[in-house]
Amino acid sequence: MKKMKIQRRLAFQFTFQLIIYSVLIIAITLVFVIAFTEQLSKSEIKNNFPHGALDMMVTEAVTEDTLSLSDFWTRLIEERRMWLQVIDENGVVVYKVNVPASQPSSYSVAQLLTITDTERFGPYTVNSQLDDSSESPYLFLLGYENPKLEQLISWFDAYQSKGLVNDAAKDGLLEQLSASDGYLTIVNDHGEIVQTIGDPSLTPKAFKPLELLSMRQSPDNYDTGVIAYQPESAAITWILHTPNDTYRVSDIPELKDAIGVMIAIAGVALFLSLASSIWHGYRYGRPLLLFAGWFERMGQGMYDSALSPRERRIVFRRNGKLRVRFRLYKEVIQSFHSMAEKLAQTEKDRALLDKTREEWMTGISHDLRTPLSTIQGYGYILENKPDGWSPEELQEMGTMIREKGDYMLELIRDFSYVFQLKQASFPFERERIDIDELLRRSVLKYVNDATLAEAEFVYDGEERPVPVLGNAMWLQRLVDNLLSNAVNHNLPGVIVTVSSGLIGGEAYIKVSDNGRGMDEETKRNLFERYYRGTNTEESTVGSGLGMSIAKMIAEAHQGRIEVRSSVGSGTEIAVFFALAAKE
Repeated sequence: MKKMKIQRRLAFQFTFQLIIYSVLIIAITLVFVIAFTEQLSKSEIKNNFPHGALDMMVTEAVTEDTLSLSDFWTRLIEERRMWLQVIDENGVVVYKVNVPASQPSSYSVAQLLTITDTERFGPYTVNSQLDDSSESPYLFLLGYENPKLEQLISWFDAYQSKGLVNDAAKDGLLEQLSASDGYLTIVNDHGEIVQTIGDPSLTPKAFKPLELLSMRQSPDNYDTGVIAYQPESAAITWILHTPNDTYRVSDIPELKDAIGVMIAIAGVALFLSLASSIWHGYRYGRPLLLFAGWFERMGQGMYDSALSPRERRIVFRRNGKLRVRFRLYKEVIQSFHSMAEKLAQTEKDRALLDKTREEWMTGISHDLRTPLSTIQGYGYILENKPDGWSPEELQEMGTMIREKGDYMLELIRDFSYVFQLKQASFPFERERIDIDELLRRSVLKYVNDATLAEAEFVYDGEERPVPVLGNAMWLQRLVDNLLSNAVNHNLPGVIVTVSSGLIGGEAYIKVSDNGRGMDEETKRNLFERYYRGTNTEESTVGSGLGMSIAKMIAEAHQGRIEVRSSVGSGTEIAVFFALAAKE
């Protein structure tokens, strides 16, 4: 499952990166296309003004049935001192920009035909274009004053004779043309030049049929601007050539600009690619280097330090969460960390087991050596067939051997109990048990035991059942250990009180006595193995493990054990259990 998660995350990661790169490439391409198209549009405006500009205005202005122009066109019209009118099919002006007050708000059919034929209206030169792309056709009129054309017409009226410049006016006209760095050519209807006023080196021999039209519509493609006037009374055309430097194109051609832009974009893309490659190498490579270090330390058995404090700070935040750059390997790091913890715990458990085994061997050797020495000594005596021993002495010797043997059997049994409880290596079946009834039977057994006649037992039980979930055998062992401890470690005549009941939603067992009590150190170490010792020279009763076993049994039932005692005031030991659920 984790493998599939990593595969999906890697697939998503690389797919996401591919999408980002694709979006980046598309965005760069679109920016380049838009920028290049805008550059060409501006170039078209400069080289073919006003015809090219009017075409673009018509394309932009008509959107379905609405009319609008961007601020760019409005500003351009105002800067060039032009005006724009859009006329609907009824001759009414429905849109206008920078229109002088003298212009009408509607036009007749005759006026519109005259404008389209002569390209003039009053003092203005007017370019027109009909747009019928929408449901309602519109006529666009772009008007502007043309002082050079007016000057050319005035020269024709003042200086012409039979369509040519008369000899008397040549010098004066030449002087005026020189002042503006221009020259005049007059051509016939075949395009042949019949007269030139100005620098003849700049004058061609003849004009092709479309050449003049191209010069008028795209003046920035030529060295000079062209103003042509064709009078109705003569089959000739006067052409005024003037310098064309008002709206010149930049010195760097569009293609060179485009190449520069492409080089810049390629440089940026290369930089981003290198940066991305370094970033990916760092992101994917650094965790692998960490893994290599981890496995090397684990191979040396350093499970607790497989992840060093420095590496832990690198991989995890202070709140324990993975840092962003390592989340790609989330499952790997989690599995590795879990494996390291399990191996470390296994190593600790193994060391603890070795220590426990050693302690057991040491404890068994210590606790069995003294009684075995006693039994061995009596065995040597009996082996030598003593003649002077009385029957009472032999009986005492036999009693001693039996007591030491019983002690050893009890010690071995308690060792077995402790081992089972520590390792949880025994069947622990639970059932609903009335703890009050269990206590009553235990106390009755001790009351009827003739060997305990010097101790007095008092039972204070509940009138109603006190149910717990537990194992009857082990709970019986716990009660026996508590009662034995109260009898064995007090003087004859001790009164042992046993009670059970409910308190705070818990069931409890209490065994208290009025004996000699315990000091603080004894209380702290009461449940430690061998604390009270098993000095067989003083007593052979008890193995020294009773209270340790009692505590382990209580904890195995998810209970707890508490001790209250002081020197000279007796001892009270209470065990608390959770109540069994109602049936």
